[in-house]
Amino acid sequence: MKKLLFVINTMGCAGAEFALLELFRHLDSPEYEVSLYVMVNQGELARELPPYVRLLNRRYQYDSVLTPKGRRKLMAQVLRAMVTRGTVFRLLPYLWRNFWRMLRKGEVRLDKLLWRVLADGGERMEETYDLAVAFHEGGSTYYVADHVRARKKASFLHIDYEKGGYSPMLDGDCYQKIDQIFLVSDEIKGAFLAFHPECESKVEVFHNILNRERIYRLSTLPGGFSDHFDGFRVVTLGRLAKQKALEVSIQAARLLKDAGVPVRWYVLGEGDQRAFLEKTIRSLELEEDFLLPGTVKNPYPYLRQADLYVHASRYEGKSIAIQEAQILGKAILISDCSGNREQVVHGVDGLLCDLTPEAICASMRELLQNEELRERLGQAAAKRPQTDGRELNKLLSLLEPSGGGREDAG
Repeated sequence: MKKLLFVINTMGCAGAEFALLELFRHLDSPEYEVSLYVMVNQGELARELPPYVRLLNRRYQYDSVLTPKGRRKLMAQVLRAMVTRGTVFRLLPYLWRNFWRMLRKGEVRLDKLLWRVLADGGERMEETYDLAVAFHEGGSTYYVADHVRARKKASFLHIDYEKGGYSPMLDGDCYQKIDQIFLVSDEIKGAFLAFHPECESKVEVFHNILNRERIYRLSTLPGGFSDHFDGFRVVTLGRLAKQKALEVSIQAARLLKDAGVPVRWYVLGEGDQRAFLEKTIRSLELEEDFLLPGTVKNPYPYLRQADLYVHASRYEGKSIAIQEAQILGKAILISDCSGNREQVVHGVDGLLCDLTPEAICASMRELLQNEELRERLGQAAAKRPQTDGRELNKLLSLLEPSGGGREDAG
């Protein structure tokens, strides 16, 4: 039996976490002993782990990391990691150097600095694994590279490397210690290699695995809209985070209302921008028009019932939400940014637009006022090829004998 360890930063409701759950569903085999370690000891999606996946965290919390209560528990975890083995004192030069680099660039990303603290102050595994997989950039990659004994090591990147806040100075030599690096799209691969050209021989695109039948089935379960609105329903899935540029979408909703287009926009997700977004909604008098219901356990009935799916973000890796909307045959409008533009062919199976309120409003009006166009784009989106479980062979091939295994750990 092969021992597989997966490490991820959190198990909250976000794209990488959903992608990992789908990957786990394809690992139900007596050939594998599958374990999971969550860097922040937290996240509600751990409740959905298959029974054959062993959660290694000793003090796990199921609270969402995106709620105020969850963020308080996350900070407590960071403080524990700081004092464990004198982590914060050993890392002071690293933290100071990267803090000043971020300050000079005009944006300090404390979360990126603290991933190294959480990795170095995390729990230690005594076992040696056949394959250790860091399923996220940042903390999980640092942890697998430096603190896990494994014969082979792999890591995943789900986001544009630079726009996501990463740099070679921040990451150090972690990627030199990884045997195979998987990127979720060709565009993300290019963005990573621009900073790590020395890794070109060991990078490969690994597309998100999706299960069409499961998504179809979940979309037909009870749920979805219950507010009896008779205009156009627009849905966005995603965290309430700066990356998602939801304040731009709110401004677009104001323009739609001023133009007399009856739209109710639902953003299903949670995040640290909630207070700011609610203030923006109130200031534009859109309390009945732009809604933030929070995280929904089964978003697929909402997607199926929606007239339009909009995903207008600043940058992406490869959005699972867009792929899910495509599977359900929705007309899609996305911002023309890294990660997004690889997922839609403009005018064929969706529309792309600039990330401005005016551009979003104009494209939404074009789609909402032309039912034939929405149906044509939605039908084309449903026919778009999606990746199935065979993609997993790229990862499992690392278990094949190739000589020169490794059992290092920091």
